[in-house]
Amino acid sequence: MKSATRCEAAKVQAVRTRWAVSLPALALLLAVLLSGCSVEKFALKKVSGMLTSSSSSNVFTSDNDPDFVAQALPFAIKLYESLLSSLPDDPGLRLRTGSLYIMYANAFIESPADMIPRTEMDKRDALLARAKNLYLRGRDMLMVGLERRNPAIRRQLQERKYDQALAPFGKADTDLLYWTALGWLAAYAVDPFDMTLGETVPRTKAMIERVRVLAPDYGHGSLDSFYVGYYGSLPSSLGGDPAKARDYFAKAQALAGKTDTSSLLALATTVSVKEQNAAEFKDLLGRVLAFDSNSSLDNRLVNIINQRKARWLLQHISDYFVELDQP
Repeated sequence: MKSATRCEAAKVQAVRTRWAVSLPALALLLAVLLSGCSVEKFALKKVSGMLTSSSSSNVFTSDNDPDFVAQALPFAIKLYESLLSSLPDDPGLRLRTGSLYIMYANAFIESPADMIPRTEMDKRDALLARAKNLYLRGRDMLMVGLERRNPAIRRQLQERKYDQALAPFGKADTDLLYWTALGWLAAYAVDPFDMTLGETVPRTKAMIERVRVLAPDYGHGSLDSFYVGYYGSLPSSLGGDPAKARDYFAKAQALAGKTDTSSLLALATTVSVKEQNAAEFKDLLGRVLAFDSNSSLDNRLVNIINQRKARWLLQHISDYFVELDQP
């Protein structure tokens, strides 16, 4: 309110001096005085630019202490969201905020939930419900960004007009499409009994297919890792296909086998378990544990989290396989 009053006072003062100055001087005076009204937004944009730069994300992804990052991220996410409320048209800020919700839900809510013993199912279910909520919150935040590009996208996706819905999106939109689809599918994966949500899963595949067309090597293996989880986890009625999951696993390994263990973990926890292939399960998780997390600093955090989960899975392997060959 005070800022607005100062702006109005400046305008009045400029009008009072109109007879004492020439027209060019008056124009210059008004420009200087009125610029103070946008100082706050200018500062917010500068801060937003700093926080959404690639170097700022590396502060989290290169960390070697998952628990430290888990404690820091909620504050960081709410800071981003607070900025977004003031700068709703900032596409980079929207992407970072929505994707951080999805990253946090996956790494620090769903992953710990998966490592809770079956004797504590109530605790596990509560965490998975929380993860689902955060996945959907991130997805919905990103959907707003998609709607700015195509206002009819929700209706077109619902009507299965996938080509029409996604045609307006170009290579610059691949991150937005990828993270929206990832959060959407993850929300269903933690609650496969939500059939209403399950019916919308084909829309996530359409988005990822658009990403694949625009950037076949997107994320240096991230896209292929997504498909490992997609085809490996879904039932056949929704498009699940273990053979396709294995094909994409091979592609992910070719692109990112020396930097990222995510596809190893994805294949082990989906296809290996579905096919009750305990030997493959142990081999894949053994490769996760043998990976040198310091060899790829950009992915150090996710690889350490993957190793933590792989260790737990091997310790509880009897929960996933009916018959085990004893050593």
